[in-house]
Amino acid sequence: QVQLVASGGGSVQAGGSLRLSCAASGRTFSTYAMGWFRQAPGKEREFVAAISWGGISTYYADSVKGRFTISRDNAKNTVYLQMNSLKPEDTAVYSCALSPVVGGPPRVASGYAYWGQGTQVTVSS
Repeated sequence: QVQLVASGGGSVQAGGSLRLSCAASGRTFSTYAMGWFRQAPGKEREFVAAISWGGISTYYADSVKGRFTISRDNAKNTVYLQMNSLKPEDTAVYSCALSPVVGGPPRVASGYAYWGQGTQVTVSS
């Protein structure tokens, strides 16, 4: 069993930046893929980004590609989501998740078994 704690959310103006962090504990961290998801009011939870256990493979939703960067520091048991050029449509609760699936990092919520408490990101125009 693992525990994930997300932090770093806040309120920013359009064009601003935020860096989200997700600290993991309770299980070997570096052997698992990690992902970020978000859910905006009135919308379904959607995939944002994912990273493989070794950090070599990364995937992004088209809506954030070129603006967001996912990374991980296995020595610190932490995964990050650097968010630049934020837009109002990025407003959502962002959650990190851990996947036990062997292979490439999943890009759907069903591929993740452990979830952290979400952190709110609000972008104003």
